[in-house]
Amino acid sequence: MTSPPSPSGVTKLFATCLVVAGLIAMAAAQPTKPAPATPIDVKKAELGGKPWDPEWDKIVEKAIPPEMLSWQVPRDVRRFCPRFYEMSEVDRRAFWAYFFQALAGAEACLEPTTRVRHTEPEVAKIDPVTGKAVRSEGLLQLSYQDEKRYGCDFDWQKDKSLPANDPNKTILQPGKNLQCGVTILRNQIITQHKPLLSKSSYWSTLQPGTRSHQVFAKEMTNPPDACGVKTKPKAVQSETTKTVQNKAETKLAEKKP
Repeated sequence: MTSPPSPSGVTKLFATCLVVAGLIAMAAAQPTKPAPATPIDVKKAELGGKPWDPEWDKIVEKAIPPEMLSWQVPRDVRRFCPRFYEMSEVDRRAFWAYFFQALAGAEACLEPTTRVRHTEPEVAKIDPVTGKAVRSEGLLQLSYQDEKRYGCDFDWQKDKSLPANDPNKTILQPGKNLQCGVTILRNQIITQHKPLLSKSSYWSTLQPGTRSHQVFAKEMTNPPDACGVKTKPKAVQSETTKTVQNKAETKLAEKKP
């Protein structure tokens, strides 16, 4: 039988709990703002498709760790956001929300249930978690092996009994997929000290010289105004993910009898 903690021990434990609770409360209260809309988001809405959900902006913004708001972010971020280091923390979070929207646009056309099996030798391997050929899934085209490699909150044991494109699969849930993507990018640019654009990036869309990178670059043309980008596509420069969603919902309501 263990002895009860001393009064001083209880005091320290209580103080620790207060600190943890405070950090959790600060994270929950973190201010966010709708990110600008990417060109593909605007186009999807115009064509009657389902646009990017502004709630996904909040997921990304709240998932961004302090290091990705600091001077530790590699200098090539200025290619897309020239004033990144001078902006407020809220605007830096909005930039990252826009960044991941653009990444999802290039990777999966903003479709959460997108699943792809690649045939290229370098990626056509067996996923050690599923025991099957690797498939890229969800908004950021991730795989179940990322659960082991990056600690992502995917559950193959739960998902394997569900239909392939079931949105309830953990890997296809936008929140879990985007949070995992933030972890992967943090590993690249903070832990490994690699540039934002790297030939060894997890995503081919962030590998300079690839065709998919060209697609990504086109989606990065409407970052937050605070970034200081002087020229933006006129069709999207005043749009946010929220305004695009509102227009899409209005259009859908007008079609109903």
